Amino acid sequence: MGSHIYAQSLKDNNEEVEGMICLEMIGYFKDKPGSQVFPLSLFKLMYPDRGNFIMLAGNFQSKKFLARVKNGFKKGSAMPVESISSFSLIPGIDFSDHRSFWEFGYDAIMVTDTAFYRNPNYHGIGDVFETLDYERMSEVVLGLKSAIEKLAGSTPEKL
Repeated sequence: MGSHIYAQSLKDNNEEVEGMICLEMIGYFKDKPGSQVFPLSLFKLMYPDRGNFIMLAGNFQSKKFLARVKNGFKKGSAMPVESISSFSLIPGIDFSDHRSFWEFGYDAIMVTDTAFYRNPNYHGIGDVFETLDYERMSEVVLGLKSAIEKLAGSTPEKL
């Protein structure tokens, strides 16, 4: 994986990395009750049953970085945002490029619409641009812009 090679090169060169933000499936939303499912039934008690939010997912090491991103996100977007810091044992929590950064000890999070836990078209023939919600996707982008600005000290020149 390219992310593994990149993260390894950062580690080999002793590069300091504040954190990595991985965008993974950020455009499918549903307001219908029951449109959001989870890998563990316990999650039903902690998270909405409507697929109308964006999820920030990280491991325990990345918990503080995740909290900073979530805080900055909320300041710049009306999009509901949830978060989880957990073990890689939860199916899907490490299914993207952020995992490579975890392997080398860097903080990293995944920004996701929860993919196959919400989107019936995930990686199938129906996974086409017409199924995406571009207005809500733009709210995700605005939230991430705000989070990145907060991480950089609110000065776009540092970005």
